[in-house]
This record gives sequence, structure tokens and C-alpha cells, in this order.
Amino acid sequence: MADEREPPPMEESNENNEDDIFSEAIEEQPDEDSKQEPTRVPIKADINTDDLFSGEGDEDESNPFNSVEPPKPTEEPTPTPQISVSSHSSSSAVKVTASKPSKEEEEEEDEFTIDIKVSDPQKMGDGMGAYMVYRVRTKTSVPAFRKAELSVLRRFSDFLGLHSKLAEKHVSKGVIVPPAPEKSVIGMTKIKVSKDDSGSSDFIEKRRAALERFLTRTASHPLLRMDPDFRDFLEREGDLPKSTNTSALSGAGVMRLFHKVGDAVDKISFKMDESDEWFDERHQQVENLDVQLRKLHSSMETLVHHRKELSLTTMHFSKSAAMLGNAEEHTALSRALSQLAETEERIEIIQHDQADNDFYQMAELLKDYISLLGSVKEVFHERFKTYKVWKEAEATLTKKRENKAKLELAGKNDKVPQAQNEITEWSEKVEKGKEDFEKISQTIRKEMGRFDRHRVEDFKTTVVRYLEQLMENQQKLIKCWEAFLPEAKAIA
Repeated sequence: MADEREPPPMEESNENNEDDIFSEAIEEQPDEDSKQEPTRVPIKADINTDDLFSGEGDEDESNPFNSVEPPKPTEEPTPTPQISVSSHSSSSAVKVTASKPSKEEEEEEDEFTIDIKVSDPQKMGDGMGAYMVYRVRTKTSVPAFRKAELSVLRRFSDFLGLHSKLAEKHVSKGVIVPPAPEKSVIGMTKIKVSKDDSGSSDFIEKRRAALERFLTRTASHPLLRMDPDFRDFLEREGDLPKSTNTSALSGAGVMRLFHKVGDAVDKISFKMDESDEWFDERHQQVENLDVQLRKLHSSMETLVHHRKELSLTTMHFSKSAAMLGNAEEHTALSRALSQLAETEERIEIIQHDQADNDFYQMAELLKDYISLLGSVKEVFHERFKTYKVWKEAEATLTKKRENKAKLELAGKNDKVPQAQNEITEWSEKVEKGKEDFEKISQTIRKEMGRFDRHRVEDFKTTVVRYLEQLMENQQKLIKCWEAFLPEAKAIA
């Protein structure tokens, strides 16, 4: 009797197929259903897996096969760009592969690679005038660069200056510019006044890794890696022009602070009538993701702190056990205590390594993406400012037309041509404002697609690597205690 019924419409397939989602797939005739959804199931699944955090992909919920046929890793049509975000890695390679065939701007550089490594931090000068320089090595096959291998020295302010130039040119167009590492007055003061660099090595390594990740993310962007300032940063030998606007206490820094206050006031005084539900949903998702990442980052920092305290306490216990073993007269017990001290010493090293693993892999990744979400919010705010300029131009145009009508009614024909010119001028501004708003909206959509793909890939790679390292350290702990167990049993 099921064969006599007519096939239901596509939008109602979910309701009619709830009873038996497998039988209909088997019983349907090939000539009727050869063009239907089952042949596209793997592609739909891939789209969903690329966006684990954004909450999109609702359009696939009507397909019952998504719940019973998970995507196979071997059936992925195209790989997504993979960027190393590990802060303790010695190099960062950006392999630009075809992530989305529909994006022409990414296809142009698919076959090219950029490998950037920041290394060899050196202290230059003495006293409060001292500063750090880093060796930036680049290997690339991008023809826009003069050489395939480049090596330059750059100081921290050069990195900040590069970010400032890129943000000034591209953020207003809706491009997400990766954030540069934050300045640390306390960390740099310790380096300047300290004669021994050993106490500041941890701070220097963290900064080196953060600078490397900044360049890596910038090089992975199809537009930013072709920027003249970025290529000049990697290619130009010798010192770059000194960046004067990077200090928080400079005139430019104070102006940036005033601009932020003014933007906050604009958000309160001017309400944007959002007509695009996509932007409304994404803005809310970004805010929620920011809150959750900050909570997770705080918890991870607490975990790192406790692991370091545990490592320090284990070291003290090891020393105490060793001293007790030396004072013990019973031979077997003394040997067992000495072995216990050695075991605790090895465990202390493992716990310290795990604390570093927690920080460099997870805490730094979370911190990076909290900063990246700040850059995402900036482009959303630029869209808001573009909308505000457009609507203010429309309001001014309306006033100009009303003024012209009043002049015509008052018989002041000599002023009508000037009023008409003003109307023409503001009409052009309105059209430009509308065009700019549509353009930045389209750019932000593309940028959010890239951001989501890279975010999912980064978190997947980092979490898997973190768990593998965690399990490896746990296995080392087990082996340590298994080796000590015979000594404990040998106490007579």
C-alpha cells in the first residue's frame, strides 16, 4: 500500500519519514529519486563539521540520514588550511590549500606556502634603554616576494607597528586582522634592569611564541599576506622606520582611548535597526563564545597554577624523603626511602612538564582566541559605523529636500539651484553609504567563514595534541610507581 502513495514534497520529507528512515531509501525507485538528497549527504555533513562552535547548519536537520550516516574522514572533498598554533613549536608553516573552491581570492594562492619562524631573541643595549630583537626567518614560494628565503631582525615595536598599519587599512573594510601580542611593562622592566637573562627566559619565550603565531595567522590570510607593509616587514633588510604610535602613553594611544569612549557612546545613543538575522545571530554567538572562552581560560590558568604548586610540593617531599633515608638505620627501609625520593623527583619533572603543556597548548590558545574575538567585534563595530554614516546621510538628504520645497514655496528661486546641487551631492553620499554598507557586510560574511574554519581546526588539533600529551604523562607516572613498588614490598 506504501507503493500506491505519491511521493511527498521535499519540505515534508522529515515528517513522513520519521517511522522508518531506512525502508524508504531502499524501496524508492531509481528513476524517481536518483537526484534526491542521499547523494549529497557526505557534503552536508562536512559543512556541519567545519562549524562546530557557530551553531549554524540548521538547514540539514530535515535530513534524517545525517543522524545515521556520520561523515567518513576519507570522503572529505577538500582539506581546510591548517595553521600551527602551538606556542612551543620552533616554526610555523602556513600551507595554503584549497579550502573552498567557490572562493576565487583563496584559489589564486592555493599552490603557494609561507613558512615563518621567530627565533633567537637578543637583548640590545643596557639599562632602561634596552630592548629585545628577534630573528624572523621566512621560506615562501609566493612570487610576490623578492626571495624564497628571507631573514631579518625585528624588535617588538616593529610587530606592533605592522599590526597598526594593517588594522588601519583593512579593519574599516571588514577584514579581521589578527591581534598583536599585548605589551607587558612589568616583563620588559625586569629584562631591562636584570643583568642575568635566566630569570626572564620564560617571559621571552612566551612573547617569541606569541609573535610567531601573530605572523602565522597574518600570513594565512589571502589578502593580508599580499599587503605591501607585511611583505616589507619580512623582506626589508636593516631597521624599519621607528613606530611612534605603539606606546599606550603616546598621543596616538590617548586618541585611541578617546575614540573607544566615543564609539561606546555612539552605541548607546544610536540604535541600529538590524534587518539581517544572520548578523544578529552571529553577533550574539560571538558574545557568548567570548564569555565562555574567558571562563575556560580562567579555569586553565588556575589549573596551571595548581600544577606548578603540586610540582614544587613534590620536590620538597622528595628532598625530605631523601634526608630521612640517609638518617634511617634500617637498611631495607633506608633503601626504600631513597628510592621513593628518586621516584618523587621524577614525578616532579613530569608534573612540571604537564604544567607547561597546560599553559603553552591550551591557555595560550584560549588567550589568542579571546583576542581574536576582540578583532571580530571590531569589524562588527565598523559595520555599525558604516550603517550610521549611511543613515545620517539619508536624514541630511531628507532635510535638504524639505529645505528646497520651502524655498520654492517662498518664491526664492535664486536659491533653488544651490539647494538642488546639495540634494544631488547628498544623494550620491547616500548611494555610496548604501554601497559601502553592503560591501562590508559581504566581506564580514566571508571573514566569519574563514574564522570559523580556522577556529575549528585549531581547537581540534590542539585539544587532540593536549590529550595525547596528558595520557603520555599519566603513563609515565604509572611506570614510576610500578618501578617503586618492588622496593616497597622488599621492606622486611
